[in-house]
Amino acid sequence: MTTAARPLLVLIAGPYRSGTGDDPELMAANLRTLERAAWPLFQAGHLPVIGEWVALPVLHSAGADVHSPLADQVLYPTAERLLAHCDAVLRLPGESTGADQDVAIARQRGLPVYTRLEDVPGVVVPAVA
Repeated sequence: MTTAARPLLVLIAGPYRSGTGDDPELMAANLRTLERAAWPLFQAGHLPVIGEWVALPVLHSAGADVHSPLADQVLYPTAERLLAHCDAVLRLPGESTGADQDVAIARQRGLPVYTRLEDVPGVVVPAVA
């Protein structure tokens, strides 16, 4: 495990619902894509976080899911509130209104926005053979 000079709380942002037609299997696949970035960040000494890790339990505790009208009142605001505590954003590829909002908020707050995992301080991405 490498350790960054200063551990960062990094929001991993990218498509979750976008382009899925709210198909649960496609949303789960998108979440797995976001989660793949978590281990390298953690190995580098950072604390990765994904908005859906926080928002989905909040939504479920209200008796709702992503298909509920309540979803838009929980998903985006959760990410915005979470960003108040984050040190950086890792924006993964793919169209996503929510991830674009996360990036805009991060930039307004002067937070670094990384678009490649290997650009996050301390992260080493193994070469692909």
